[in-house]
Amino acid sequence: MTIEGVSGRTSYLGSSIINLKAQLDDLSQQLASGKKTNTYSGLGVDSGVATGLRAQLSGIASNNNTGTVLNTRINIANLSLQGITSASSQVKGAAAGATLTLDNAGKTAGQKTAMASFTQVIALLNTEVGGRYLFSGRATDTPATQPADVILNGSGTQAGLTQLIDERAQADGTTGLGRTVISSPTPTSVTIGEDVAGSPFGLKLSAITSTLTGSTVTGPAPPAAPPGAPSEMSVDLGATNPSDGERVRFTFTLPDGTSETITLTATTSTPVPDGSFAIGADSTATAANLNAALNTAVGTLANTSLVAASAVAASDNFFSSSPPLRVDTSTNPPVALRNGTPTDTVSWYTGESGTDPARGTAVAGIDDSITVQYGARANEQAFVEALKNIAVYAAVTTNASNPNANAQLTALNSRMVDNLAVHPGQQSIQDIQADFAGAQAAIQTAKERQTQTGSVAQAMLDTIQGIDDNEVAAKILALQTSLQASYQTTASLYQMSLVKFL
Repeated sequence: MTIEGVSGRTSYLGSSIINLKAQLDDLSQQLASGKKTNTYSGLGVDSGVATGLRAQLSGIASNNNTGTVLNTRINIANLSLQGITSASSQVKGAAAGATLTLDNAGKTAGQKTAMASFTQVIALLNTEVGGRYLFSGRATDTPATQPADVILNGSGTQAGLTQLIDERAQADGTTGLGRTVISSPTPTSVTIGEDVAGSPFGLKLSAITSTLTGSTVTGPAPPAAPPGAPSEMSVDLGATNPSDGERVRFTFTLPDGTSETITLTATTSTPVPDGSFAIGADSTATAANLNAALNTAVGTLANTSLVAASAVAASDNFFSSSPPLRVDTSTNPPVALRNGTPTDTVSWYTGESGTDPARGTAVAGIDDSITVQYGARANEQAFVEALKNIAVYAAVTTNASNPNANAQLTALNSRMVDNLAVHPGQQSIQDIQADFAGAQAAIQTAKERQTQTGSVAQAMLDTIQGIDDNEVAAKILALQTSLQASYQTTASLYQMSLVKFL
């Protein structure tokens, strides 16, 4: 008879112990990590769902990070916009309340404020965040503008705004009659005409009205011959002298689009008051007096309001046109504008130019199906309006010895106050701020929605891959008890002998 040892009979106990030990190790790992398994395969049929939830949570985290970056950029851009608005308001206030006292450089206190403000605005438009220029459109690695000093004073062979203002002043004939010609074709008439047909320079005839008894007004229109001749307007007193207090009005359009009216009043007073002409012995003598009064009035207008309007027009040609426009000096007198070239004229804007909306130059996704636009270009209308007016106010110099200096400055100041105001139908800095506010609102709304979606997704993922600590602990305790019993049984069996058995 053969008696077998216990090892063969109890080998299954060893396997059971190993299995129990493996289960205990697995449960201990679950309790330590809080997860059912460290691999997707360990989740069985739920592995696909878990993969999708993790991808969704990763996308939400990425979108939230994008939203944070965009908010930072937009917040800094808004600070720049607020700074530009503040600078414009300061210059407007300085123009409204500045004294007309000139320093040695021919500038008022208000103009010195404008110089500091212009430098500040240029710096704000060249704001950079993380290597990205915010106001250069798609050219995010390029500053939006030339430096302030280059814009005003030029660089090398390139002319800046100051030179273009000087050229325009000469072209507008500010030392005479504003490119107009005054004559008396007949003994009883006075005619004023533009010197060249189609020229953009000087005073442009707009209207003429008269209450002078027996007078006839014509124009403004080109004379009948020759075709294409400069525009003229005239008043003919006829055979009748005007009465005291009757008036004739000449209205002109200035280079910046504003209008000025010269009103001349017939008078018998001695001395003749300003803005009047003496009634002579007959209409021929009165017409001569009217001619002289009109020469004086037009000369004053050409040396006051026209000076300011000419500077504003030059600044508009420089900032609003690409390439900038400047006086064509190939003829004398000049009769046209020409495009500046890269070799002879500064181009102030150096960012990306395009015909599409500026906001669309920077687009970012903040959700799976939602994008926001937050781009900007320094050559947008709101920025150009601020720049060209602050710059011209800073650039103009006035000769203190000029008897018309105060009138020139007054005309310039009044234009700055009006031009720097917000005009309906014209883009303003506030419009751009509203666009940015809309983008930030969309980012915040998306973030709140994603937070809620993420919470739900995370809860589902925790349900799939997470554990119940109490349940796992109970299983571990049961396994420890079973493992201990198995160890004791196995040990007893291995100590069994025939003597003990018998």
